Amino acid sequence: MSKVLVIGAGGVSSVAVHKMAMNADIFSHITLASRTKSKCDAIAQSVKSRFGVDIDTAAIDADDVAATTALIQKVQPELVVNLALPYQDLSIMDACLAAGVDYLDTANYEPRDEAKFEYKWQWAYQDRFKDAGLMALLGSGFDPGVTSVFTTYIKKHLLDSIETLDILDCNGGDTGLPFATNFNPEINLREVTANSRHWENGQWVEGPALSHKQTFDFEGVGPKNMYLMYHEELESLAKFYPEIKRIRFWMTFGDSYLKHLEVLENIGMTSIEPMQFQGREIIPIEFLKALLPEPASLGPITKGKTNIGVIATGLKDGVKKTVYVNNICDHEEAYAETGNQAVSYTTGVPAMIGAALMVTGQWKGDGVFNMEQLDPDPFMDMLNKHGLPWKVQDLDAPLDF
Repeated sequence: MSKVLVIGAGGVSSVAVHKMAMNADIFSHITLASRTKSKCDAIAQSVKSRFGVDIDTAAIDADDVAATTALIQKVQPELVVNLALPYQDLSIMDACLAAGVDYLDTANYEPRDEAKFEYKWQWAYQDRFKDAGLMALLGSGFDPGVTSVFTTYIKKHLLDSIETLDILDCNGGDTGLPFATNFNPEINLREVTANSRHWENGQWVEGPALSHKQTFDFEGVGPKNMYLMYHEELESLAKFYPEIKRIRFWMTFGDSYLKHLEVLENIGMTSIEPMQFQGREIIPIEFLKALLPEPASLGPITKGKTNIGVIATGLKDGVKKTVYVNNICDHEEAYAETGNQAVSYTTGVPAMIGAALMVTGQWKGDGVFNMEQLDPDPFMDMLNKHGLPWKVQDLDAPLDF
C-alpha cells in the first residue's frame, strides 16, 4: 500500500491514474497535480465514476522547484510520477532530491530552446540520487520503456547475443480529422522534424528528417510506410548493449499527415525560435499547439490499432535467429476502459507498471536507471495482466533493409 504523487494532467496521466485506481492494493492513495487544477479534477471525476476511487488534486507549477518540493513534503508520497512535459524533468528531479523521494518519468529531458533529445542531463544526476539513497527511473513509457524491456527480455530469454535491433512503432489509428497529433503537439512535432539518427558500428549515423522510408506489414493494421527517426531509447540501448552493431527506430506516418507537416514547416509554424507578433513575443510551435486538437480529446473519435515492437537478430546456441516481440492495442478498447486513446494508453499503462514495481520493491536501487538495466520479467508479466499483452514470433530472416 503506497502513496504516489502524479504530476501532469494529459492523456498519459489520465491513463496512469485510472490504472493506479484499478490497483488499489498497490496504490493506496493518489494525488494528481498540474498547472491547471481543473484538468486534474476532470480526471479525478472520471476515476470516481468508473471505479469509485477518490483521488486528491492540486495545482502546481512544476518549473518551480521550491513549490514542487513543498507539495511533495505535504503529500509525503513514496514516489513522484512525472507525466508532465519533458522540459520539466530536471526541476522535478531536483524537487525529489530536496524532499527525499523516488522519481519516475516516461520521456527524457529536453531544453525548451533546442530540439535535442539526450540523456546526459539526467544521467548527470546519478551520484546525487545514489548518495541520497534514492532511485530515479527514466523512460517508463512504451518507447522508450516497453521497447527497452522487450530488448532486455530477448537478451535474457531468446538470444544469447543481439547483432541488430529495430524498433517499429505503428499507429494505425484514424481520427477522421485533416491533421492532429496523437500526443502533445509541441513535443510530437519537435520529434518528427528532427534529423534522423541511428547507431551503427559504434557511431551515430545522421540524415535528413523523414528521408528514409520503408514499408512494413503490421498485424492488425496492414502495410504502412514507416520512416527512420531518432528516438531517445537508442542512446540508452547503445550504452547498455554495446554488443549491438546496429540499432534503428521506425515510425509510421500517413501521406496526409506528412503533407500537412511539410506545409507547416515551409511557413515556419514548427519553429521553436521566438518571434514578435503584435508587440509580443511568441514561439510559432507553441501557437500551433494551441490551434491543434488536444490529444486527450481524440479518444472518442479514434478508430483502429497500434502495433509497437522490436525485431532482433542475433545468435542462439551458435545459430543465427530473428525474433519479433510486439504488442497490439485497440484505440476503442483503450477508450472504453480509461476514456483515452491507445497512444496515451500504451504510455500510461507502462508508467503505472514501473511505479508499481518501484513502490513494491521489485525494482529498487540507488541512482538513476534506464529500463533496460532492470529485470524484465516482472514488468513483462504485468503487461499481460494490465492491458498490453505481448507475443513472441520467430521470423524466417532478418529485415532485408
